[in-house]
Amino acid sequence: MSGQSPFFTADRSIAASEIASIAGIAFRSKDFSISAGAALETASTEDLSYMDNHKYLDALKATNAGACLVSPRFSAFVPENTFSFVTREPYLIYSKVLALLYPGAASPRSVFETAGISPKATVHGSAVIGSGVTIDPGAVVGPRSNIGDYTCIGSNVVIGPDVTIGRNCSIGAGAILAHATIGDNVIIHPGVSIGQDGFGFVPGSRGHIKIPQVGGVIIQDNIEIGANTTIDRGSTRNTFIGEGTKIDNLVQIAHNVVVGRHCLIAAQVGIAGSATLGDFVAIGGQTGIAPHLTIGDSARIAGASGVTRDIPRGERWAGFPARPSRKFFRQYKILEMLAVRKPRED
Repeated sequence: MSGQSPFFTADRSIAASEIASIAGIAFRSKDFSISAGAALETASTEDLSYMDNHKYLDALKATNAGACLVSPRFSAFVPENTFSFVTREPYLIYSKVLALLYPGAASPRSVFETAGISPKATVHGSAVIGSGVTIDPGAVVGPRSNIGDYTCIGSNVVIGPDVTIGRNCSIGAGAILAHATIGDNVIIHPGVSIGQDGFGFVPGSRGHIKIPQVGGVIIQDNIEIGANTTIDRGSTRNTFIGEGTKIDNLVQIAHNVVVGRHCLIAAQVGIAGSATLGDFVAIGGQTGIAPHLTIGDSARIAGASGVTRDIPRGERWAGFPARPSRKFFRQYKILEMLAVRKPRED
């Protein structure tokens, strides 16, 4: 199978009728099996692909995929030898099928294929370790920490004193967790640092006085935190990440920040101290949010924005300084028109 990755092998095949059931599509053809998921360009006759973007129309026309999940507007371009699952949500259904084919790909697992606790891990005698926990070589588990059932701790992870980690969590290699309480079903990717002290100083003419950071970090259930992201502990209150939130790689979340439920935060976002995000907020990459601001529920912020004011609930903002998106793009268009206008001749 040309589309098969050397690092991920499907745990099983899946019947076309099962894919149709997941998609809510009636299936009246002769059943067949799908063995892997693959891109349109590399898929073989036993692979499943998906298509919902016009930029890949040529790839769709030339694909050798055995089957393709395709949105209705592109269904006419599927090759004759490729079976079409026509659905309005091809990417969503494709994701669900991949989760069945590759259940181990969704979160970091043991890099050493450890069973149980490696003898080369260092676990303090007062730590409480649940059933079915995996701890890789080089990991350090500190005093009075508590690790829930079936959680996987990667190589060289450091878990500080009194840290609590819930059930079915996955902690990637090299992550550092201190002064934190982690819920259930949390995925923390490699290199994440949680609970270090925040950036707090009182400026003075003779130097800057460090402010002790005596809060913690609360990570609720079903959260995913991308590689090399940092989440500072609170200064006097806890930094808080609400359930279901998904955080990309290389994000900085400062002390006392409150992030609501089911937020999406893309790579290289920086959220300054004591900012508050409501539920279902989405933030594009490389956006900066100034301290002490409030971002309302379901607000959307475009990438590379600089947020210097509160954003009301449900609004879409863009630009630097950020403003409502329609206003930003209208102003930008006017500037473009001025830039190409011919100079007036006297």
